[in-house]
Amino acid sequence: MNIHEYQAKALLKGYGAPVAKGVPILKVEEAEAAAKSLPGPLYVVKSQIHAGGRGKGKFKELGPDAKGGVRLAKSIDEVVAHAKEMLGNTLVTAQTGEAGKQVNRLYIEDGADIARELYCSLLVDRSVGRVAFVVSTEGGMDIEAVAHDTPEKIHTIAIDPEAGVTAADVAAISKALELTGAAAEDAKALFPALYKAFNEKDMALLEVNPLIVMKDGHLRVLDAKMSFDGNALFRHDDVKALRDESEEDSKEIEASKWDLAYVALDGNIGCMVNGAGLAMATMDIIKLYGKEPANFCDVGGGAGKEKVAAAFKIITADPKVEGILVNIFGGIMRCDVIAEGVVAAVQEVGLKVPLVVRLEGTNVELGKKILNESGLAITAADDLDDAAKKIVAAIKA
Repeated sequence: MNIHEYQAKALLKGYGAPVAKGVPILKVEEAEAAAKSLPGPLYVVKSQIHAGGRGKGKFKELGPDAKGGVRLAKSIDEVVAHAKEMLGNTLVTAQTGEAGKQVNRLYIEDGADIARELYCSLLVDRSVGRVAFVVSTEGGMDIEAVAHDTPEKIHTIAIDPEAGVTAADVAAISKALELTGAAAEDAKALFPALYKAFNEKDMALLEVNPLIVMKDGHLRVLDAKMSFDGNALFRHDDVKALRDESEEDSKEIEASKWDLAYVALDGNIGCMVNGAGLAMATMDIIKLYGKEPANFCDVGGGAGKEKVAAAFKIITADPKVEGILVNIFGGIMRCDVIAEGVVAAVQEVGLKVPLVVRLEGTNVELGKKILNESGLAITAADDLDDAAKKIVAAIKA
């Protein structure tokens, strides 16, 4: 689960991190009062969407020469003018795809005198099985280019979970970021605070980009991005309350209600599979035969008829889907249960696109019998390769 920048900053402020004053708004009419509540005279108007690259993004409705989704303002009137242009319009960034995201919230923040822009993030480094700081002196909007072109400028410092962030760790991070003076002193409190927040809130990612050194020498969190482990949200009602469903795919929201592992993709073949590995293999073979998967959908090992039916209905609700491939290997999952769920879903929502089903494993013959006797236009497949060929051929026909 992701949250907005202003929410992430409020959370970090609770852990003692240095952040600027700011006010989130939902309406243009709130912009003037928000700006007047800040010290000024420099303000920053920030689009709040769940995607990076906002500063370099473009609004669909404003043309290619319009300013991006993060704008400076030197007066309250300019803040209001930016708010009028940004709220309700569609921001397209490198991470949103061509469809973009509608900006429904803005964050009006006090400006900062920036001397240097740095990069700092925390994530789980699976190569060492520890939470690690990933830092660079090259922070800001071009961090992806830095990672690609000059990876030697990015440093990783893994943290011993028993010791936590030690003075030696802080020194190593500060050295990598070339911090001195007041910034180095601020680092002694900031980096342990970031690590504490990451662990206590069960984050999957905490990214501060940029972390700035201001002209007075002190550190400030200028932007913050957080992603949380969905499996741990039951422990964090305060985090769950921050969820903005308008930023999420409606199909993914529905899938979460059924505890389905579902991710919407850009292709045209819907996939329903049990097991993440089999799902990846299914998507790969669809691509091998020249088409693209419309989703990743893992119904899990112990799904019942109702859960399978729910998954099928979510897949068919995607207007991009031109065909569906059901690929089930029954171990814990029984093939007859899958067949019953598919039949129930098709009988409820209808079948407007080709459907290919490959079943193997527990109760496979019973599952095939249920499908064959359903009277539905279902194409059976013998194996994964056969299934992929048949669904691709059906779409091309």
